[in-house]
Amino acid sequence: MMMPLKRFYTVCWLLLLLLAAPVAVAQAQDLELAREYFNKGDFSKAEDIYGKLIQKQPLFDTVYPEYLKTLLAQRNYKEAEKLVKKTIKRYPGNVAYEVDLGLVYQAAGNEAAAAKHFDKLIVQLKPEQTIVLASVFMQHQLYDYAEKTYLRSRELTKNPLEYNRPLIALYTYRQKNSSLIPEALNLLQQDEQELAYVQNMLQNSLRDETGFKALEKELILRVQQNPDKLSYNELLIWLYVQQLDFYSALLQARAVDKRTRSGGTRVMELGTISAQNKDYQGAIEAFDYIIKEYPEGPYYLIARQRLINAREEQVQHTFPVDVAKIRTLIADYDALLNEVGRSAQTAEVLQHMANLYAFYLNDKEKAVTLLQEAIAMPRANPDLVAESKLTLGDIYLLKEEPWESTLLYAQVEKTNKDTPIGYEAKLRNARLSYFKGDFELAQAHLDILKLATSREIANDAMDLSLLITDNTGLDTSTMAMEDYAAIELLIFQNDLPKALQALDAMLKKYPSHSLTDEIYFQKATVYERTGDFTQAVAMLEKVIQAQQDILSDDALYKAAFIYEENLNNPDKAKELYNQLLVKHQGSIFAAEARKRFRKLRGDGAN
Repeated sequence: MMMPLKRFYTVCWLLLLLLAAPVAVAQAQDLELAREYFNKGDFSKAEDIYGKLIQKQPLFDTVYPEYLKTLLAQRNYKEAEKLVKKTIKRYPGNVAYEVDLGLVYQAAGNEAAAAKHFDKLIVQLKPEQTIVLASVFMQHQLYDYAEKTYLRSRELTKNPLEYNRPLIALYTYRQKNSSLIPEALNLLQQDEQELAYVQNMLQNSLRDETGFKALEKELILRVQQNPDKLSYNELLIWLYVQQLDFYSALLQARAVDKRTRSGGTRVMELGTISAQNKDYQGAIEAFDYIIKEYPEGPYYLIARQRLINAREEQVQHTFPVDVAKIRTLIADYDALLNEVGRSAQTAEVLQHMANLYAFYLNDKEKAVTLLQEAIAMPRANPDLVAESKLTLGDIYLLKEEPWESTLLYAQVEKTNKDTPIGYEAKLRNARLSYFKGDFELAQAHLDILKLATSREIANDAMDLSLLITDNTGLDTSTMAMEDYAAIELLIFQNDLPKALQALDAMLKKYPSHSLTDEIYFQKATVYERTGDFTQAVAMLEKVIQAQQDILSDDALYKAAFIYEENLNNPDKAKELYNQLLVKHQGSIFAAEARKRFRKLRGDGAN
């Protein structure tokens, strides 16, 4: 009886599989052996095996790159060239193999032939090959040819905006700002929704003044040419903020707002950023704009309050502090409360007024009353209540009632565990222990705070901890440290004449002590606050000359600032800012010093 045809074919197929299986296993073993020879550097043996395996069609894709690598390792460039050309003939249109031929020419030292071949690939490019060819060039770090590929494709398709993103990524990677800037701005012109992407790529690439200037110049030109493209204005605002040039950012934000009448949101944001970066005049102008332009707007009340806050900061940081201006600030806060009423929304005003009464007018009882009112305010923000308790604790310290301070700090810490305000409360308790000379308890608090999530609090804790450790660790006597801590309490209490006398006494009592630089720095701080700027820089110069790493950058920045802002000596200020930037590149003052140095040098944004 004859076997059915279908069954016959099945049996034949199974027989073929059975016969092929040992062959496949043998080829796999040969491939592993070739790789082993290659890894050992026995390229000749590896070549022999690869040469046989490449004849097998199923293995070609795997064997080809390894075989080529083996030939090049032996500098057998003729065989490598033959292999690649044969492969190109076998797979016409595969640009990856075409690039391999140029790489063989390069390996052989024939750069001219390689360049000619790569250029031919680009000239003969078909648009549908663009992504593959550019990717292969990128893979082999042939970035110029990858760029040429994208640009050639643009010519062919007559689309000047095609391949924006790949080119932007390429220019960013290569730090090629002269090409990146127009490419990024062209993308933004095409699609304003790409603003965040463009900002991110520019931020990754622009790292020096030249790049910032080039972007600013191009942006200003485009803003003038394309007044309807608000994304250009937004990018210019972003650029100025990166450079800490908040005034120029504000000018742009106001210009945009006047055109769009968008309620002042962007201006409000810039006012807040300016205040956070201690550009109080910029903040004042931003909030004043909101008040005048949008008296019925949603930001009016908060702008009124933040305007006075910014003026308060400005007054407090202008030495010597003008008491008449302090009274004006209190009157302005009072007028605001009379206009909008005392409520949970304005409880922060009470806190600010209390601070002014206590620390500048020495009216501690009035300050306590205002803070108690803020703390008892119905529906007040819990953080504001906690902050008011901390301020109240500070005022009890002014009143020389430290136990009341400790209780308030501990209360805030307990109810706000593992939060920034809870850490702040612990820091103030550590500071109080330090003022009292209980350095062991202070260190116990500080050791915990050094691990705080808030970098600012962790840094403050580290600074105080180092001060204690550096000046008590090698000496069993803590008397000098206790005297110094007591002086810091006097400064906190604003008893500056008494603090200055005590600092002078310490210099005589403890000559050549490790605290000497700290004493001179504190003297400079007191002189600055009392308006004796010449004496302040004289004290700072002693710290700078001592070259103590811990305080050197602080002293340089403070001295430069005083020369610039108070002594009208821009040349000396510029010299000191530059010294800080050269000697202390990682300083927390570096960014602001760089901004001020550029301004004094005359290359500000405007």
